[in-house]
Amino acid sequence: MSISEIVTDQSLLPVLSTSAETLAQCQQLLALLNPDSLPTGTSVHDLSLAASKQQKVLFALLAQLRGQNRDAIFRVRDTKHVTAEARQEIDRLHLQLQNLYYEQKHLTGEIAACESYDHQYLSLPLIPIEEFLELFPEHGGSSEHELMVARINHEHAEREKLEQARQELLKRKQALIAENKKRKDDLANLDQDLEKFVDAAKPIQKTFEKEY
Repeated sequence: MSISEIVTDQSLLPVLSTSAETLAQCQQLLALLNPDSLPTGTSVHDLSLAASKQQKVLFALLAQLRGQNRDAIFRVRDTKHVTAEARQEIDRLHLQLQNLYYEQKHLTGEIAACESYDHQYLSLPLIPIEEFLELFPEHGGSSEHELMVARINHEHAEREKLEQARQELLKRKQALIAENKKRKDDLANLDQDLEKFVDAAKPIQKTFEKEY
């Protein structure tokens, strides 16, 4: 695989072109300085002049190559910086996604626990729905939740009425107990008065018994 197939970045292609051109120029300069490749009759002056021209071209190409290499390094640094920022953003989003996943998992568990919880209202002795709707037909179009709330409120109101009636009966019971106690005390006092009367009448009775 050639280097042109490996490097596909458009910003690096000029570097490859300049590098290839510089390599070719070096090879030409080396060939020019090779005694075996010199044409017959070439003077030292001509050789020095040709080598100087080739060297100037080579230096220009090297300067261009250094500039392109410096620009490529700066682009790599910028790319690394952009990549690092993008990686940080990806890490932040990934962490946020993980937090959302854990929160979703927690909420799913809480929902499942609530759905499986044995609520006390499920065991309340509520009247059947059919009977409730006969008493309150205005709830015929209510949702299941609204109907349950209405039935619980109805049960609460009925229990309050029963509690009020129980309290009234309890008051009446206490009043009757107090009245019975009073009558019992009155009877006890009456018995005592009667016994005193009998005791007081005994001398009179004896007097009558003597006379008759």
